[in-house]
Amino acid sequence: MKNLFFFLILSTSLFAQISGQREILLLQSYHQGYKWSDDIREAVVKTFKNYPNVEITTLYMDTKRISTNEYLNSLAKVYEKQFIDREFDLILAADNVALDFALEHHKKIFKTSPIIFLGINDFKTRFASLIEDNNLVTGVVEEVDIVQTVKVMKSMNPNLNHILVLNDKSETGLAVKDELNAVLPLLPKGIDLEYIDNLDMKNITRKAKFLNPKTSAVLFLLLFKDSTGKYYTYKENLEKVYEASKAPIFCVWDFYLGVGAIGGMLTSASMQGGTAANMALKYLQGVPFANLPIVTKSPNRFMFDFNELKRFKYKIPNYANPHTVVNKPFSFYETYKALVWSIILISLIVANLIAFLINNIIKRRNSEKALKSQLIFITTLLDTVQNPIFYKDTKGRYIGCNEAFASLLNRAKDEIVGKTIYELFPKSWAREHDLKDKILLKTPNSNRIDESTLHFPNAPMKHFIIHKASFLKSNGQMGGIVSIMDDVTDRIQERQFLVQQSKLAEMGEMIATIAHQWNEPLVELSAITQDIEMAFYNEEIDEEIIKDFVKDSMLQIQYMSKTLKDFRNFLKPSLKKAYFDIKIAISDVLELVDRQVYYHNINLSIDYGLFKGEVLILGYENEFKQVLLNIINNAKKKIVAKNSLLKEEKKIEISICVHEEMVQMKIKDSAGGINSHIKDHMFDPYFTTTKNGTGLGLYMAKVIIEDKMGGSIRVESEDESVSFLINMPRNISSSLLAKDKLN
Repeated sequence: MKNLFFFLILSTSLFAQISGQREILLLQSYHQGYKWSDDIREAVVKTFKNYPNVEITTLYMDTKRISTNEYLNSLAKVYEKQFIDREFDLILAADNVALDFALEHHKKIFKTSPIIFLGINDFKTRFASLIEDNNLVTGVVEEVDIVQTVKVMKSMNPNLNHILVLNDKSETGLAVKDELNAVLPLLPKGIDLEYIDNLDMKNITRKAKFLNPKTSAVLFLLLFKDSTGKYYTYKENLEKVYEASKAPIFCVWDFYLGVGAIGGMLTSASMQGGTAANMALKYLQGVPFANLPIVTKSPNRFMFDFNELKRFKYKIPNYANPHTVVNKPFSFYETYKALVWSIILISLIVANLIAFLINNIIKRRNSEKALKSQLIFITTLLDTVQNPIFYKDTKGRYIGCNEAFASLLNRAKDEIVGKTIYELFPKSWAREHDLKDKILLKTPNSNRIDESTLHFPNAPMKHFIIHKASFLKSNGQMGGIVSIMDDVTDRIQERQFLVQQSKLAEMGEMIATIAHQWNEPLVELSAITQDIEMAFYNEEIDEEIIKDFVKDSMLQIQYMSKTLKDFRNFLKPSLKKAYFDIKIAISDVLELVDRQVYYHNINLSIDYGLFKGEVLILGYENEFKQVLLNIINNAKKKIVAKNSLLKEEKKIEISICVHEEMVQMKIKDSAGGINSHIKDHMFDPYFTTTKNGTGLGLYMAKVIIEDKMGGSIRVESEDESVSFLINMPRNISSSLLAKDKLN
């Protein structure tokens, strides 16, 4: 029943999703590190933690430390520039200063964004009239409950007749003072209130020191600044009073718990933030803003510190329910009551299950003897197979394997049976294949083939082709999955070797390119050096000439360094699939060949048609660059070799056509056509028409484009040109995308 209830809650939360990317601005009146502000943000973030498409931006106005009009006007100018091209879906204004600011600069800074406020003191007097007709403002009112706190103080100590009330003259402090004055007639009779908000800390602690703990208490409202204007953190001010006073200290805000206050009916930053965040959540889920009324009753709660209750031997009144007690000693049963009862229940179930299994074992013992010889034969047969073989039930538990599989895991077979994939394999690999197995189990007698890389710690990486098939039990129900793993590590490594061999075949061309590209800067450096030598002999060297010399020299050296960096990047193999922009890849390749192409008077052009954005595909970027470089270099060589025969303009044309599911690339040269015999064998390994050629370039191009990236490559020949046509898929299914993220 408990699991069903949890499932219903989860289903409901998943149903009410927030569509699209949404942005919330949390405008904090105070500073980061101030517990009130930190608790508000924590509550807001916690509310939206399961909504990754909701981005929360937090601004801290720091008005506890500075709140002059000049400072606030400066903030307004900064925020106006900061958000000139940005509009939030919602503004959360925390505390009075933030709401004042948001209302004053709403149209200018925050445009049409609706506002949900929280932590607002003196709401009726200060804000009610301002937002009465504003249909873009709602929120949560904050009120301290002094009456309930004083009643608790009197209930805990019937002899109480004197309360020292500590407050400051901040904006919040003055608002709380007004609330205190308003509820004075409602306080218990016979108690003398001594209100202080105009003393320095030294005199405050002196007063607290002489309080009689049997008949007196402190009601700590706020004290961030004393009469000298000195600023204190929420801990520092209460700790100083706590050290001086022998009388109990009560409070009206939850951030004073744990640093000396007993508690009371407390205003909670977490409750304020959580209530406002839930209103924001409803709005983002589609509830009309007009249907979110202002929460006029502050969401306060009874909260107490166990250590302080124990210190003064106070008991929580029966009427103070529900309540929260902090610093309470650990009780295993109370903390894990559900767990304890679950263990008891599970133990009873296990005991019954064991009894059932024992009875069942006795009944099946005879039939097992008949099957034993057959199982021995099957086990022996499987163990003779060199490929790892295993089979699992529908719950993903291994029910058997051969010696090859046990050897792969470096375990005994009996250590594998009963375990799940997560207990035997690396987490990312296990998650990927568990998902595929669950899909396979949905269809009876289905099968699939996967290629996967497996890497155990302290062991070499292995590549497998895994053949899987679901099987049925004798009653027709799904029985599980049987798998055979084919180790293709040697084949993969051989293919990777061919990729690198093909890439190294380009190195001669690349080194010639670098040498050519270095020629110009070396000439420039030679001229610069001669100029500085001439200036030296003519006694014309001054600081300006030296600076120009260094500047001009560094420009040439940086150019040469960039050439080497581009060369190194080309040689690095891509370790795994990743999204990359074809435009950037083409640009990187042209960085390597543009000078060679230019010096041979070849016009190389690129046409993206009407498409202006990024052209993203999933694949191996460096290997893709290798394909482009090979084709462009081949075209350049053909054009140079036939230079005397070419009458028309020498050119290489690259055109890109972007479709919804496919990117089509065409690389066309003007070096003349090729005969059909050569065309039919151009992608064969070791086939070459070039002296000293390896015959691997176009073969590896086909392997990279078709086998590794799931595309296609072909060649077309005309009388005056040869074109290479490359098609690469753009749309990747969610399952394949998930696989690549795991890998």
